[in-house]
Amino acid sequence: MLTYTLRRLASAVPTVLVIITLTFFMIRLAPGGPFDLERPLDPLIMANLEKAYNLDAPLWSQYLTYLGNLLQGDLGPSFTRRDFSVNELFAVGLPVSILLGSLALLTAVLLGTLLGAWAALRQNTGVDYAVVGLATFGITTPTFVVAPLLSLTFGVVLGILPAGGWSNANPAYWVLPVVTLALPQVAVIARLVRGATIEALRSNHVRTARAYGLPTRIVVGVHALRAAMLPAVSYLGPTAAGLLTGSVVVETIFGIPGIGRYFVQGALGRDYTLVMGTVVVIALFIIVFNLVVDLAYAWLDPRVRYD
Repeated sequence: MLTYTLRRLASAVPTVLVIITLTFFMIRLAPGGPFDLERPLDPLIMANLEKAYNLDAPLWSQYLTYLGNLLQGDLGPSFTRRDFSVNELFAVGLPVSILLGSLALLTAVLLGTLLGAWAALRQNTGVDYAVVGLATFGITTPTFVVAPLLSLTFGVVLGILPAGGWSNANPAYWVLPVVTLALPQVAVIARLVRGATIEALRSNHVRTARAYGLPTRIVVGVHALRAAMLPAVSYLGPTAAGLLTGSVVVETIFGIPGIGRYFVQGALGRDYTLVMGTVVVIALFIIVFNLVVDLAYAWLDPRVRYD
């Protein structure tokens, strides 16, 4: 297992390098620049700005400079928020996105697993149909529809929760964004767990466990559900990375200062370093969580051996 982990981490280096390279050159091929305004700047001022941010150097030189700074943990200055560096912006925004995503992921895993297992144990009953119907509705309803509805209903009409904004000290501000982020994932996980649990309950090792007279809670909780979690675990890898690095729609609608909003603002304003920093963080999260998923496979299914 250790050999496999080290090999995966070593293979992640060229993957991240390819992602950085493609993003670096693609964003610079897009029309416009970070200092383009409706009223053009004086040529001398523009030249000074480009020199200050090393934009007057050849593109290959800018690329090598960026890689050198990145190896030292420096994501560079923000072009649109000129009083801040990208590191300073992420120091504020990333913990917010991680907290929001962690709560949404935990909610989705617990609620989705419970609903999926419950539906599987009540297959072809009203409970099963209700869970499948709600899951289908949750998957097909986009987040940009759910978020305003929740904000309007619970924040404006009922007034029991804040309609927007964020406070690290007041959990009331967390409820609506977390629910909005978690609902689609609850639906997907419930569908995956339901299908896998039905299949696992019909497998030979579960039949053997039933034949030995083991209690139902042991048969379902230890044997069937453990095998049924494999499809959900596969889905959680990229999903966890996406949730923990912020949701553009949710953070924009609720006015949450996470890195999802930074990515949109950076792309619209051609803030090269801000977009690059967001891509690097998301890529690292995806690689790490995919590795965690692979390791979880070996724990859930003893037949899986990576060494």
